[in-house]
Amino acid sequence: MTPITLYPAIDLKGGACVRLRRGEMAEATVYANDPAAQARAWQDAGFTWLHVVDLDGAFAGRSVNAEAVREILAAVTIPVQLGGGIRDLASIERWLAAGVARVILGSAAAKEPGLVREACRHFPGRIVVGIDARDGFVATEGWAETSSMRALDLALAYEDAGVAAIVFTDIARDGMLAGLNLEATEDLARALTTPVIASGGVAGVEDIAAVRARAEAGIEGVIVGRALYDGRISPAQALAVARG
Repeated sequence: MTPITLYPAIDLKGGACVRLRRGEMAEATVYANDPAAQARAWQDAGFTWLHVVDLDGAFAGRSVNAEAVREILAAVTIPVQLGGGIRDLASIERWLAAGVARVILGSAAAKEPGLVREACRHFPGRIVVGIDARDGFVATEGWAETSSMRALDLALAYEDAGVAAIVFTDIARDGMLAGLNLEATEDLARALTTPVIASGGVAGVEDIAAVRARAEAGIEGVIVGRALYDGRISPAQALAVARG
């Protein structure tokens, strides 16, 4: 079977590393007050990517935890993909110049397709589209709004744009340790040529194994959050299953 990439999640709220339940900011559990040290710990454990989200920025529509992100970038040498509140070309360019490997566009992807296409032209291979779905429909603005657009339709709209990957999150499962929505993720991946990264609900190594079993469908990797922080999965276990 094809190996998959694991992306440990570092979600930033008030400068701390937290995990939410179903995207509710009031349901935040603080796991680390030093995100840079946490990033370094994931690198030392053998992970080859980091998935960083500025949660405050996602609601504010601009980068809020910029200092914490810069500290993370200074602490690690592995690539970092960053999302949350990045809504214009100048912000994309600024973060890429600061050392971010890939920028994730979520709300902007749903509301400003021209920006995504322009960003892909300027920065080929460095733009990821984040699609957060509630009951199959796209949610934006830090998941506070649900649109009438289907997740699949949004993903298909960027098939010819040169997007590096699609991060697909089922909001209902995010942070709930209820298992991934693999059926919806696989359906999306099979409909696209763009690689898909699964997100939302990983509870144990069996979820990682299930993603790896579907790698041929176009699922390139999986984001892991609460299960790692809670110790339900050890980094060594996770990486062994992902790599085979």
